[in-house]
Amino acid sequence: MDIEGAVAIVTGANRGIGEGFVRAFIEAGAEKVYVGARNTADAAHLVDNFGDRAIAVALDVTDGAQVAAAAEMCSDVSVVVNNAGVFTDRLLIAADDMSGARQEMEVNYFGTLAMCRAFAPILAANGGGAIVNVLSAAALVDIPNMGGYGPSKTATRFLSAGVRAELADQGTQVTALIVGSVETRMSAHVKGRKEQPIDVGRAGIKAIRHNLDEMDTDWMATKVRASVALDPKGYERRLAELLKADVLDTGR
Repeated sequence: MDIEGAVAIVTGANRGIGEGFVRAFIEAGAEKVYVGARNTADAAHLVDNFGDRAIAVALDVTDGAQVAAAAEMCSDVSVVVNNAGVFTDRLLIAADDMSGARQEMEVNYFGTLAMCRAFAPILAANGGGAIVNVLSAAALVDIPNMGGYGPSKTATRFLSAGVRAELADQGTQVTALIVGSVETRMSAHVKGRKEQPIDVGRAGIKAIRHNLDEMDTDWMATKVRASVALDPKGYERRLAELLKADVLDTGR
């Protein structure tokens, strides 16, 4: 699919990877990008920067009414980027309750599913288009110190395959984007080398252009995939040692 002249919507687009996608789409020649944010004021800097090519949309992906309203407003969309996500930094067993794990599933999994369901008929009407689900290397192997985040992203990886199968007849490409270490607020606690958000956006656009089902965006994601393939149980044990670490480091 060609991005030149396309219309995209990006969830969680007011900062981090979402903002990186907005900038990458504009750079690649998209006609306009709907900037999904829970508070549209948080997207004002992008609207100011790109004018009528960036349109702020009030969008909490866990709010069915807002998702429906966004679909009605953004009926010209040909690309959906499901980027909105949350990491509560709570362990599975040691946490006081399961509210963190539930929130991660509500946003990362059910929020993505809600967007896919709402925009599937719009994509069909506009020629098929593409969906990009922004995942994590934690969808490839469990990273114990990330609690419920990895399970939510793993579920969304399988969701991507299911949606791809269901929408194949309408010509909608569905890409699972595996992201490693990126410079965002969510990864502020991690030391070492981290990629820039716009580079993740550019990788996502490359995946769309080449009709890829799944793509690793950076060296960390590639390293995790290779390590899982080489010695899955050994790598799992090494990751379990991170539970004892005071500081997380990318290793570069």
